[in-house]
Amino acid sequence: MTFLNSRHLMIGIVFALLCLGVSLDRLGYLTSVRMLAQAIVQPAQIGLSAVAVQASDAVQRQQSLEQLLSENTFLQSEANRLLIENIRLRELERENAQLRELLNYTRNNVDFDYTAASVVGHVIAANPSNLLYTIFIDVGVRDGIARDMPVITQRGLVGRVTEAGATGAQVLLIIDPASSVNAVTQNSRVHGIVRGELGGTLIMERIPQGVTVAPGDLVLTSGLGGKFPDKLVIGQITEVFQQDLNPFQTARLRPTVDFGELETVLVLTAFQPIDFEQLKSQETGN
Repeated sequence: MTFLNSRHLMIGIVFALLCLGVSLDRLGYLTSVRMLAQAIVQPAQIGLSAVAVQASDAVQRQQSLEQLLSENTFLQSEANRLLIENIRLRELERENAQLRELLNYTRNNVDFDYTAASVVGHVIAANPSNLLYTIFIDVGVRDGIARDMPVITQRGLVGRVTEAGATGAQVLLIIDPASSVNAVTQNSRVHGIVRGELGGTLIMERIPQGVTVAPGDLVLTSGLGGKFPDKLVIGQITEVFQQDLNPFQTARLRPTVDFGELETVLVLTAFQPIDFEQLKSQETGN
């Protein structure tokens, strides 16, 4: 049998089977066969469909999660930006309020004669030592700052300049044990010397026995000694100590300046401290 005859035979067989299938289908004999095949294939179709649905859901969930993460990252970044901006604005508002208070203070205390020459300095550092109470400000010689110039805030006396560089200066606070200020009580006009203590408090010494000083009295600079101008507020008396064998009584003061919150100060450049030791030396030399 040749190849051509075999091909014709196969075509004939296939055609005959198709004709037989069509005839059987028309007669209804293939219905049960189709139902049996469908019953066999349907579970697999349902399983494949469920797998396809689960895969599609997983892809959608992954896309949604990635979108949520991206949106969350953006929102967190925006929240951080707004928080930083809010903090910056609050700091600017606080600084402006402090500057307004200082300006009002200088306007309302014209007796000090320093308004035109006052220099505003921002505290940029503090000495961490428990034995030294100093701060560093961002104004110096080029701003007219010199050694021994008084430093204040609107709440009272802060200290004096001990070192001045070109762009910065060191200020010894009145709560430092090395500081001493000639002072007077506002009510009884009793004179004494205010010194700093190691704990960061103030004590007024050399108050004569027999004079009345009481808690609540304000203590001001007296102007004696030439180191500070008069009428600057130092603090308020909280306790008075008396000893029978001591010719002087002492008083503890609460500073009116909050030294833990210092941010902006005034340097009284118009006030020229008097160095009495130098004057004595000049008089002796003459």
